[in-house]
Amino acid sequence: MKIRINRKSVDSMTRQLTDQLGSLISSGALAVGSLLPSERTLANSLGVARNVVRGSYEYLEKAGIVQREGKKGRRVRAATLRKRSTPARSANRAAKKR
Repeated sequence: MKIRINRKSVDSMTRQLTDQLGSLISSGALAVGSLLPSERTLANSLGVARNVVRGSYEYLEKAGIVQREGKKGRRVRAATLRKRSTPARSANRAAKKR
């Protein structure tokens, strides 16, 4: 995993890490189902505080890119397509409720 943090960048370290992890996941360098390094391991290897890694992981979780599995760690989540509600479906649902 090739991640670099630029301490002189305008972007926060958390943002840099989030963007780079997102790129690795979307490019397939981190495959679906692969386990991410622990917060402590990644923080030590990058030379950043653990809360930087935690913030990045939490953002990726909220975005649905990463899934937490308790004490096992975090895994890359499969991309899912969101179903958009069409006006016809909305009307059918409203009719059924009446």
